[in-house]
Amino acid sequence: MKLNLTRPLVIFDLETTGLDIATARIIQISYIIARPDGSEERNNLFVNPEMPIPQEVQQLTGINDDMVKDAKTFKELAPTLAQEFKGCDFAGFNSNYYDLPLLCEEFLRAGINFDFSKAHFIDSCSIFKKMERRNLAAAYKFYCGRRMEDDFQAHLADQDTEATWRVLQAQLDMYAPGRQEEKERQLENSIEALEAASRTGQPSVDFAGRLVYDEEGNEVVNFGKYKGVKISDVFQRDPGYYGWIQQADFTRNTKQEFTRLWLKYAKR
Repeated sequence: MKLNLTRPLVIFDLETTGLDIATARIIQISYIIARPDGSEERNNLFVNPEMPIPQEVQQLTGINDDMVKDAKTFKELAPTLAQEFKGCDFAGFNSNYYDLPLLCEEFLRAGINFDFSKAHFIDSCSIFKKMERRNLAAAYKFYCGRRMEDDFQAHLADQDTEATWRVLQAQLDMYAPGRQEEKERQLENSIEALEAASRTGQPSVDFAGRLVYDEEGNEVVNFGKYKGVKISDVFQRDPGYYGWIQQADFTRNTKQEFTRLWLKYAKR
């Protein structure tokens, strides 16, 4: 089933040097831009991370230092990517919890404050876990009827991106209202419905989930000694907390959101 699009949708996947959003670097980015007119544009880029690729990552992805040494750095790619992604929504597999936060971090590291505020974020992994609770390979077999290893080489961004795109379209077919009787297993064909189905837990203020919104829409700390406390109250109670956040090992996006809220609440 084709997705009903009102804006371009970027389906993407990253291969990186590690799992820590604050320190990892992108070594490969693959993306498909699906447009409302039905056209699709594909791109697959190796990225020089400006650091050695850990041996375990090389073994997992098959990407080694020689393959990226002549590639552009993310900072060199960032202006073009920012222009291509402008006005787009985003989709991926587990992207809400890893790929998107890291992409945001890399943009900020490159000096580009890419505006994600108006974008919708679709995570086919979250949809799949809600519906079937498996991984990408199982999702591909379940939704597409084939073994992923027969069609793709695992742990390469361009291969995983193609598989994710097929899974997302197959999810629309399987959970179409006309095919599912139970309301909770129906998935409307719209970006908004897919985004809602991608959400798990409380909606986050920052990509890393250090700040979340409560039921009344207040920004609340989601870790440490102030977990569950409104950030407006924390700033009033402990003004030094903001300075600690800025010096600690948090992502740039998290620090950016704390700064925005400091300016909003601290002097009230």
